[in-house]
Amino acid sequence: MAIVQQMQQYVRQSIAAAYPEPEAGAIAQVLLAHVLQKSRVQLSLSQQEPVTPGQEEQLKQAVLRLQQQEPVQYVLGLAHFYGLELQVDERVLIPRPETEELVDLVLKEHKGRTGLRVLDICTGSGCIPLALSANMASAQVYGLEISEGALAVARSNAAKYKLPVTWLQQDIFEPVQSIAVASLDIITSNPPYVLEEEKQQMRPNVLAYEPHLALFVPDTDALKYYRRIAAVALGLLKEGGTLYFEINERYGAQVQELLLQAGFTEAAVIKDLIGKDRMVRAVR
Repeated sequence: MAIVQQMQQYVRQSIAAAYPEPEAGAIAQVLLAHVLQKSRVQLSLSQQEPVTPGQEEQLKQAVLRLQQQEPVQYVLGLAHFYGLELQVDERVLIPRPETEELVDLVLKEHKGRTGLRVLDICTGSGCIPLALSANMASAQVYGLEISEGALAVARSNAAKYKLPVTWLQQDIFEPVQSIAVASLDIITSNPPYVLEEEKQQMRPNVLAYEPHLALFVPDTDALKYYRRIAAVALGLLKEGGTLYFEINERYGAQVQELLLQAGFTEAAVIKDLIGKDRMVRAVR
């Protein structure tokens, strides 16, 4: 019977062609921790323990998928986001660390406020509205999304944590009927913002597996979602309400300018932890 140490080595070596070190080592650790139901500390302390035949088979099946460059989050069916363990599959984008920074910014700027009304647009797995709902006292939170498949994932994530988010299935380019005019305190959105021309710089595992509907915008109209969501936000936000966007780092100044021209009283570009223009905040 194989032991933990051998299986960890096997995973690392088997996926080395698709994932160079140190990434292969990190993925092997995450995979074993998940299959063996151990924390990382427990994993390092149990290197000489046996792995059951069932667990070994599970690891081998996962390796086959990883060798095809399928993202580890889809292989495991979960991703960690702002303290939540969310279900993810090919119907939704994998939540990114930059998006956690967006959630963090919103929570910091509204600390101590209760009963806020919040809408997230292009909600995907539900990561933003769920994290906000989990961390905001008595907030009324909505998540809007066009994809039925994505909303099914978001709903199951909400059910897991018993979070009272209201899900709206609709195209943002249609009028938003279900929310009253000037009734919201906060709108957040991480809309599609990768240009078609940027495809060749993207990793094959993203291109092959993640939903293109949630990723790409036409090169000829990179800001189409920002323009539309800004117009929707002007109608739905209360005076003094705030709009938060995650953006393509190339477009900070242009999104800021678009918001000011649309009629927001102020708009600021905010950098992420590695110094890239990543968010824009605007006040109604």
